[in-house]
Amino acid sequence: MSGVEIRELEAFLALADELHFGRAGERLYVSQSRVSQLLRSLEGRIGAPLVERTSRRVGLTPLGESFLSELRPAYDALRAGIDRARTIARGAGGVLRIGFQGSVDDHLGRAMSRFGDRYPDRAIDIVEIPLSDPFGPLRRQEVDCAVVLLPVTEEDLALGPVFSRQPQTLAVSVRHPFAARASLDAEELADCRLIGIDGGAPDYWRRAQAPGRTPGGLTVPAGPRVNTLQEGLSLAAADRGAMLLCRATADHQGRRESLAFVPVRGLPASELGLVRRRVRPSAQARAFALALAEVVGASA
Repeated sequence: MSGVEIRELEAFLALADELHFGRAGERLYVSQSRVSQLLRSLEGRIGAPLVERTSRRVGLTPLGESFLSELRPAYDALRAGIDRARTIARGAGGVLRIGFQGSVDDHLGRAMSRFGDRYPDRAIDIVEIPLSDPFGPLRRQEVDCAVVLLPVTEEDLALGPVFSRQPQTLAVSVRHPFAARASLDAEELADCRLIGIDGGAPDYWRRAQAPGRTPGGLTVPAGPRVNTLQEGLSLAAADRGAMLLCRATADHQGRRESLAFVPVRGLPASELGLVRRRVRPSAQARAFALALAEVVGASA
């Protein structure tokens, strides 16, 4: 490893996602200059530039792209191993592990507060689930329950409650012709390349997040596939495709100057649902499902 520090790798991964030194620093809770320092140190150890910087843009070099494709899965596996060890050390019986996709919304936050009030001796761990693997962490028992985008038709998983019904929004580069539009009709998706989801997610689930046809039957051109939300947003910002998001996620990401978020009419609304193992679900998962159902019912 030649003295490579984990913080250097984290700085590179954050910068690869954000393509902006300031936003990468915000993700890591460090200054923009610290991100630059960490990147220079990593590039010095490797012996070549990983990132191209100009006054107008930040991008990965070919070596940076290659390094990213090899580093990402290794880093994710390392984090997963550490998380599993922490869970064992703390005692899985006293920890509720909640996986989630996208942003932690108000329903989820209030349900966690309610669960914490009822079970003050139970810790809560929040684990972000990649778009490419919505059900894998639950099946591998890395989490007790997970909040994922619908639809969910997995026979071994129980679904409910369902909540956060949101209109669909299209994320596009500010250079894209759609960026200046107040809204779009779903049939106009035939005029853009839609970023899809890679990995082990079921076909029906991936098609729901990035449909291949409009409601009227027009073909939607397929864009690149990604594993994470941040990868998709980075490609959209680079004008390599457009990505469908729920309105809540678009609002959360709205500060990105390189992206525009345009409402889309005529698509089914995006929904979230809590899933847990159907056979032998943990007691914590059942208790949290009840707390979330109460919160959803109170806000209905």
